[in-house]
Amino acid sequence: MRLPLLALLARGPAHGYELKQDLEQLLGSAYPQPNVGQIYVTLGRLEKSGLIEGEDVAQSSRPNKKVYHLTDAGREALRAWFEEPEDEPRVRDEFFMKLALAPQTGLAEQITLINQQRRQYLNTMRQLSKLATAEDRDNRIAHLLIEGAMLHLQADLDWLERCQEELEELE
Repeated sequence: MRLPLLALLARGPAHGYELKQDLEQLLGSAYPQPNVGQIYVTLGRLEKSGLIEGEDVAQSSRPNKKVYHLTDAGREALRAWFEEPEDEPRVRDEFFMKLALAPQTGLAEQITLINQQRRQYLNTMRQLSKLATAEDRDNRIAHLLIEGAMLHLQADLDWLERCQEELEELE
């Protein structure tokens, strides 16, 4: 959450609730909606680390609000984030760990685990399809997010098929 908030602040000052709304509007309903409390906690941490500065702004009929802006250090951290490619291969996969350890425990069958996981992926795929239909057509970012998630799910489904074929050959 830290760096996406910095990215939103790069275009100009904003308060926490505005940042929450901007994230929701940009990413659409497929992306887990941020909790406003989480955003304010993160803004506090960013301020303590010197990446943003907050300024209290008086409001006539409401309590003061704190508006944040990016510092030079925040801009540099954001620049470094954009320049660094993501290197997160899915080697640390929780499902694969279950699959690998199941035979040693005697508590779960590998093919059963694969079938359960396949059902979960297919249910998620259906939910994403519904979201894609309901999402505003003009929000290309949200549609790209949904499409990317569906492509990952399809790859995961293909991988499950491969796992099942390999395990059945071993039997």
